[in-house]
Amino acid sequence: MVALKSLLFQDADMWAPLAVCSPAELDALEFGVIGFDTDTVVRIYSQTESQLSGLAPERVLGKRMFTVVAPCMNNFMVAQRFEDAAAQAEALDATIDYVLTLRMRPIKVLLRLLAQPGQAMRYVLVQRRG
Repeated sequence: MVALKSLLFQDADMWAPLAVCSPAELDALEFGVIGFDTDTVVRIYSQTESQLSGLAPERVLGKRMFTVVAPCMNNFMVAQRFEDAAAQAEALDATIDYVLTLRMRPIKVLLRLLAQPGQAMRYVLVQRRG
């Protein structure tokens, strides 16, 4: 079990703790967590992200991340980074300033993109900014 209150958006080596968290543990985090598989199908959608985005899990789970759920991330800054990391069998851990625009007014966020070679689950962490 992960010590949830100690998991912060900026923590080093975040992929491993996320991979072992239960759905309830992910829901307790103060930032949004979206997990998707190698086919970009969303498998994890935390309660925090659902509440902040206004999208119910039923509208997100089982859907493709970059074409249905978040087409505003289907670009070189986000989706392409996951593709490049997979093609080069490299780890991905990048934090970027971003503006979410789909189905909502523009919202400034920090996105953290996480992937590990040989692992099916990839993550986008979302931290809203003031």
